[in-house]
Amino acid sequence: WALDTNQEERDKGKTVEVGRAYFETKNKHFTLLDAPGHRGFVPNMIGGACQADLSVLVISARKGEFETGFERGGQTREHAMLAKTAGVKHMVVLINKMDDPTVEWSESRYTECCDKLLPYLKKCGFNPKNEIYFMPCSGLTGAFLKEPIDESVCSWFRGPSFLDYIDALPVWSRRVDGPFRLPVVDKYKDMGTVIFGKVESGSTRRGTQLMLMPNRKQVEVLQLWTDEEEVSQVNSGENVKIKLKGVEEEEVTAGFVLCDALAPCSVGRVFDAQVAILEHKSIICPGYSAVLHIHCAVEEISVKAIIDLIDKKTGKRAKAHPRFVKQDQVALMRLECSGGLICMEPFSQFQQMGRFTLRDEGKTIAIGKVLRVVE
Repeated sequence: WALDTNQEERDKGKTVEVGRAYFETKNKHFTLLDAPGHRGFVPNMIGGACQADLSVLVISARKGEFETGFERGGQTREHAMLAKTAGVKHMVVLINKMDDPTVEWSESRYTECCDKLLPYLKKCGFNPKNEIYFMPCSGLTGAFLKEPIDESVCSWFRGPSFLDYIDALPVWSRRVDGPFRLPVVDKYKDMGTVIFGKVESGSTRRGTQLMLMPNRKQVEVLQLWTDEEEVSQVNSGENVKIKLKGVEEEEVTAGFVLCDALAPCSVGRVFDAQVAILEHKSIICPGYSAVLHIHCAVEEISVKAIIDLIDKKTGKRAKAHPRFVKQDQVALMRLECSGGLICMEPFSQFQQMGRFTLRDEGKTIAIGKVLRVVE
């Protein structure tokens, strides 16, 4: 609630935009992105997840609330899937409201919640050995967030508190020496054009000439900020604001990518991809259209051709040119963007710019990765 920035959100108790805050622990500096949990706002949540390394899934242990969030069609499932697709490397699952009268720090209720979540998180692609960590907590009393609580209240969980745990996590390596890449999350006008985003690769400093793709605009870096502090250089992994010279604010939209001028990212309109259909009642044939979310870009796409079905067990091609694909199948497809060129890279070369989700009628129906940019 503290991160709900406008009055409308506070009144409704729903987070709409992606809120930002900063905090420091003994060893680390964190940028906190609070993404919306409500169904209508999933596209905003995708924008937030694209900027994150670590996700914290907050689950209510209260009787009835856990079940609604997690049953088929609930938001918990979709968020976990989107987090993994957006490139989040590690997930902490906080089982919250453990102090609720319906729960009262019950170990069996905690275990029940964990047991129901784990198979699905594994299906999303999180490795339970080293990428998921469960812990009980209470947001209201602060139990296990900063300090563990008294053994008389909860004797069965003696792990570290949430802040101690994330402080001790290893730092994720990024492409520090790669060409500069920053997918634009948002922009505004302030004595020049200012853009927001996370540096996915490389570094840049004041005075550098960069290129804004896909429209090949040459720009110059005037000022740089991380966490509201002005700096002279920004590096891979940082959430930043950059003031640019050479481009008008209205010429930039979310999903553009600020690149190294000598090694810009690839752009395309038609691409081949491996697509896994998650939830879709009817069959998908050539001509089917959906909304593509790739890094920070959102575009309408259509299926131009289904090239092959893939055997999920072996990963090999199982059937050439099938007439359709359906739920739980994986296929090689040729997709075409209706709007024009978008920035993307083959997944094998640059994961952050090569993985995507497809949504239709307000639901995530598929996840995929770009194999080849065709044109």
